Amino acid sequence: MTKGEIIVSLDVGTSRIRVIIGEIAGNSLNIIGVGSAAGEGIRQGAIVDIDKTVQGIREAVEQAERMVGVQIQSAYVGVSGNHVALQSSHGVVAVSSPDREIAEDDVERVLQAARVIALPPEREIVDVVPKEYVVDGLEGITDPRGMIGVRLEVDAHIITGSRTVIHNLVRCVQRAGLEIAGLVLLPLAAGAVALSPDEKKLGVVLVDLGAGATTISVFERGTLAGMSVLPVGGDYVTNDIAIGLRTQTDVAEAIKARYGWAMVSLAPAEERFKVPRIGSQDEKEFSAVDLAAVIEPRLQEMFYLVRREVERMGIAREIPGGYVLYGGVSSTRGIEKLAEHELAGPVRVAVPEFLGVRDPSFVNGVGIIRYVAQHSFRRSSAQPSRRGNPAGWIHRLKSWFADFM
Repeated sequence: MTKGEIIVSLDVGTSRIRVIIGEIAGNSLNIIGVGSAAGEGIRQGAIVDIDKTVQGIREAVEQAERMVGVQIQSAYVGVSGNHVALQSSHGVVAVSSPDREIAEDDVERVLQAARVIALPPEREIVDVVPKEYVVDGLEGITDPRGMIGVRLEVDAHIITGSRTVIHNLVRCVQRAGLEIAGLVLLPLAAGAVALSPDEKKLGVVLVDLGAGATTISVFERGTLAGMSVLPVGGDYVTNDIAIGLRTQTDVAEAIKARYGWAMVSLAPAEERFKVPRIGSQDEKEFSAVDLAAVIEPRLQEMFYLVRREVERMGIAREIPGGYVLYGGVSSTRGIEKLAEHELAGPVRVAVPEFLGVRDPSFVNGVGIIRYVAQHSFRRSSAQPSRRGNPAGWIHRLKSWFADFM
């Protein structure tokens, strides 16, 4: 990336819509702007109200723009959800240069060759993620640029998504006045910030504990090996609190964030708070222990489902890198200890080490920027653009609109 280049990420989540502005200076990344708005038009990771989602995106963009004093023209948009699927593919090309040195153009061509697969009409390719390159039979190459060879191959994951879901997301972003610089799979983006190269190589499970869903991503041999989405998240915990304490949902959310503990045994009995009751002017006092008694069973259930899903994905053995948690729910105090007990493995919570975004819920947004910066040589055709000059694939996205009108 060129020095001082600006990259903007857009993470449209169930509870919050976040816009983050990052500046790439050499090999360093600085977060210079952050905007956030309520995700009122999203339920369980899916857009259910376009107008509210568009308004949320606009509010987050304006907030980030005011912080930095610039106008955001385009953004890289995160994609996730149970509609996303991974499919293996293989591409082969001949090295084009006369001196047989592999250039970026050769890498781009072999990735394009891997994209040539049969897809149902309701699905669309989101991205191509190389697992390894092969140069004249030599396997295990992560970056073939500059090497000498005649035949270049790639083993890759083709990431596909629901055409309808992507259409709705694209429509919301464009109605909010933004160009889409590219789509990025959120587990890949999060892995760029939350995981070390050794964790990815040895094997690790990355768990996004979001408000509407829990996304499980398995990394092995340095790349994403599988992913799954469970339809449970922090909203279930909030609803349990609202029912258990007989209060409004927004009050339950605020109480969870301020006084919540993941385990009853860790909650301090002296920490007390008052809760307004539904249908009454009265307030009732509760302790952090009372609140933890509501939170702990639901989190236990969530981690039980995570462990069962990991086993279903064929990873029943011990995972060297353990589990790495992020997302809003992972901010709950004491969650690491509960997760270690329920998942029977080492657990840590990932937090971006940047001023202004030191919270597990910002991992996706910061991760998009980091991922784009690391893979810029594959994305030369999808750099942030000025209005009226969208990347080529945007024209294909626009052509979808005719099918839905």
